[in-house]
Order: sequence, then C-alpha cells, then structure tokens
Amino acid sequence: MQRSSLTRFAWLSIAAAVFTIGLKALAYLLTGSVGLLSDALESLVNLAGALMALAMLSLAARPPDEEHAYGHTKAEYFSSGVEGALITIAAISIAVAAVNRLLHPQPIEQPGLGLAVSAAASAVNLGAALVLRDAGRRYNSITLEANAKHLFADVLTSVAVLGGVALVVVTNWLWLDPVIALLVAANIARMGIPLLRRSANGLLDAGLPEADVAKVRSVLERYAGSDGIQYHALRTRQAAARSFISVHILVPGRWSVQRGHRLLERIEADIRSVIPNATVFTHLEPLEDAVSWHDQMLERSDDMIETPSG
Repeated sequence: MQRSSLTRFAWLSIAAAVFTIGLKALAYLLTGSVGLLSDALESLVNLAGALMALAMLSLAARPPDEEHAYGHTKAEYFSSGVEGALITIAAISIAVAAVNRLLHPQPIEQPGLGLAVSAAASAVNLGAALVLRDAGRRYNSITLEANAKHLFADVLTSVAVLGGVALVVVTNWLWLDPVIALLVAANIARMGIPLLRRSANGLLDAGLPEADVAKVRSVLERYAGSDGIQYHALRTRQAAARSFISVHILVPGRWSVQRGHRLLERIEADIRSVIPNATVFTHLEPLEDAVSWHDQMLERSDDMIETPSG
C-alpha cells in the first residue's frame, strides 16, 4: 500500500473521535459524573491527535525532493510525539477535575441512561482502535500505532469509569467516582510517557531494533571470510517506516572496481530482502590499507588520515 493511502485510517480516527465526543458529553450532562467528564475530555484529545496524525501522514507520504533527499517519513515522529504529549496532558486534566470533585462530592444523576450512552461510545472507540492497531503494525506506521494506543487508553478509561459509576450508584460512595478518575489518569499517563520517549528516540536517529540489526549481520556474515572479505562500521537508523543502513566492505586491494561493485550490489540486495523499506549504503575499502580500519570508530576525525607526502 502507498503511504499516502494511510490517511484513510486517520479519517477513521477523526470520525470516531467526533462521534464519541458527542456521546460522552451527553453522558456527562445526564449524570454529572466527573469520571464521565474525564472520559469526554480524553475524546477531545483523541480528536486533536487524529487531526495531527492526518497532517503528518500526509507529509510523510511525500516523495523525496531536493531539500529532503531522504524523504519525509520522520514527520510521523512529530505526530506520535504530539499524541504522547496530549495523552499526558489529558491525564493531568482528569486528575485536576477528580481532586476537585473529591473535595466537593456531588450525587450522580440518571446513571442508567448515562452509562448506556458512554458504553456505546466505548464500543465505537474499541472498533476504531483495533483497525488502527492492525494497520499500524502492517504498514510499520508509528503514527497509527500511537493513535491506536490513544484510543485503547480511551476504552480503558471508559471501562473503569463505567464500573466506577455503577459502584457509586449501588453503594452511594460518592468519593469512589473521583478516585477511579485518578486511577484512570495514572494509567493514561503510563501510556503517554513511553510514547513520548519513543518519538524522541526516532527524532534523534535511533538505530534499528536489535532483531533487525541481527538480520543485517546474518547477511554480512554469509559473505565475511570468503575471498578475504570483511566488514565493519555498520550503522543503522530508523525513520518511521523507512530504515537506513550503512556498512563498509573490505576486500583485497587486487580486486577490480567491477568485481567490488558486483559484490556490493549483491550485499545491498540481500539486506533489502530481509529489511523492507530499507535504503542501504555500502563503501568499498582495500584490506591492506591501514586507513581502512580507522572507520571502525563511530566518528572518524581528519587527523587519523595519513596524507601522502610529495
């Protein structure tokens, strides 16, 4: 699937958010429950996150250009970062409202109708979350994964709130409503903070997961040792759905340029076969040249290069 077509999943998230905002706001107005209010507030955050996801997925789908030769895929990290921040802000807002209600308890009105409306909204969110989660995994989109996590957090919020409101009705323990809202806020924050960390790592050019690096090494090891071939300076970088891999291949100096080029073409093709959507850079070096081994360092300084005299 083309990356541009992923925006249809963002539109699904937007539609679900708009629909559930209406239902949850109605549930709060019917009951006056701070728990249901926290649920409605989170849906507003869902809508903001879905709009951001739509914008960033559209940007990430653009092909490389003169100013962005490596593409625009890292734009997805902005979306997931905003999503994580919004989740965290929602948790804080819910906690503030819950503390206020804990200090000033109020009875819950029309609980049966309010619970039914909120349950319908949760069902909509659950369906959208399942679709987005599967799409995020299938197309390696951190934006869709983040949006799905946000919706799952919303569903968990709703389940906890519904249970809390039902218990309040049965026991008449008014303090239970804000306490459950506080627990929901803590759980939502637990989801938002790791998402922020993952987005920051992506923007800082974090390497590929260990499992993917192991696949790359397995390809390189198949060639290492044969005809004196060696490799080093393996570097990887993840940019949302796109992976970038660079490695230096060392061969005997007597090899012709043509022979070395054919080897690099085979290696690059084999790496791309195990790492989808990968851009592979290889650099050919002679085994006998001492300077070739300087590249094992993460960063090579110019004073390490010996300049021929004469």
